[in-house]
Amino acid sequence: MKRVVSLYLPTWPTDRLRRNLGASAPSADTPIVLFGRQGRRREVLALDAAARQAGLRVGMPASKAQVLVPGLVNVELKPTEDAAALDRLALWALRYAPIVAPDPPDGLIIDTSGADHLHGGEEAMLTSLVTRMEASGIAACAAVADAWGTAHAAARFLARPIAVIQPGQAATTMLDLPIRALRLPAQIVEGLHILGFERIGDLENTPKAPLTHRFGPELMRRLDQAMGRAAEPFDPVRSAELVEVRRAFGEPIGAAETIAKYTGRLVDALCDALEQKALGARRLDLLFHRVDNRIEAIRVGTAAPVRDTRRLTRLLTDRIETVDPGFGIELMTLTATLAEPLRDRQTISSLVEPAETDISDLIDVIANRLGSSRLYRFAPVESDVPERSVKRVTPTAPDDDASWPGEWPRPSRLLTPPEPIDTMALLPDHPPVWFAWRGVRRRVARADGPERIFGEWWQREAETQSVRDYFRVEDEQGERFWIYRAGDGENPATGSHKWFMHGIFA
Repeated sequence: MKRVVSLYLPTWPTDRLRRNLGASAPSADTPIVLFGRQGRRREVLALDAAARQAGLRVGMPASKAQVLVPGLVNVELKPTEDAAALDRLALWALRYAPIVAPDPPDGLIIDTSGADHLHGGEEAMLTSLVTRMEASGIAACAAVADAWGTAHAAARFLARPIAVIQPGQAATTMLDLPIRALRLPAQIVEGLHILGFERIGDLENTPKAPLTHRFGPELMRRLDQAMGRAAEPFDPVRSAELVEVRRAFGEPIGAAETIAKYTGRLVDALCDALEQKALGARRLDLLFHRVDNRIEAIRVGTAAPVRDTRRLTRLLTDRIETVDPGFGIELMTLTATLAEPLRDRQTISSLVEPAETDISDLIDVIANRLGSSRLYRFAPVESDVPERSVKRVTPTAPDDDASWPGEWPRPSRLLTPPEPIDTMALLPDHPPVWFAWRGVRRRVARADGPERIFGEWWQREAETQSVRDYFRVEDEQGERFWIYRAGDGENPATGSHKWFMHGIFA
């Protein structure tokens, strides 16, 4: 099912100006206004949130804005530079999906069909996108829906700061939005207001012929696009620096076997081009341009730079079943949207030392099916606090030679967060006689401990005096657990003296 993300940048020109000025930029509470000429009049064309709070608005005469806000920071609007920066931002957004295009003057459009699972789902993907923008000093809202028009309207009128329009809910969502959410020219919107139309639902419930006769076909076209009834293709952005190969067909193709054959040929050509630049692919985007102007896409990634034809072909052809050829594919484009230096290495065989096993191929297959964020390994961290002594790293991350302390065994499964249990212990230094966890009471048959772990005062001031006493216990059925008491059992300042389940041994 097609899913489209609209990224809305409400103060893009002023945010871009602040980023360009860097350390010399005015403070966030200083209003900034960008002026330009509309005919013979010089007026406000863009402004930031501080200027809007000061009572300024787009379209206001420049002289009036300067009178209302003395000392106003004003700069000439440079739409050409804004558009070029938006194109660069679209290239950056290729990390989220293979089909991205600028949506001037203040947004991006991203076709995320089949790609959201690689980022933890649609909500997590939108949150990541908006968070990254805000971390760069760019205000942003984002929405995802079945159609470009729906997502565009939701990003500007519903997102706080994100909005997920569920599949099939485009029509229901759009009915209560104002007419200007349809991306109509200002004169059409003004004419509709004169006739008493305020909401999109008012247009939906009105005969279409009289409106088309009066305002032209664009009104109904925009309405159908917003409701998801009409397709709205867009051309993905591409950089001349990207390594790209393409194949056009005299007759459209559609069979999976034919698509796989030409995919292999494109991979051959791409690997030759990568070899000339001493690069290896880290991310490949295969686009299928259909005869009905729709674009289907396949994206695969690798854990390390790769230039192996068979390996890359396999990753791509494994995803062919997700491609809907429609009435036929007339153009295929394969692009290495992420490439890194890769030098040919000489393989030296040894009769003494066994060759290292390369599992990167397996990692790539699993990561492209489940998402790279779901594939990781654990690495040790120098910390005595159990939940801080481990971190997630990528499967191919280099080993830093760190290791866990071997004096005391650790459980194979650590519960996060620790779960409270009911216990009965005879003395502070003795293990519990029994404990109840998740509604099941277990009698302790064997125990070892305590192992005292002190808090890390440099992490949190509350841990200055805190301690934990850990015990390894085994119940009568032979199951082994890792439990602890918060505190030393005597001094209340060291902890609550409550008991917790923290891990399970294999």
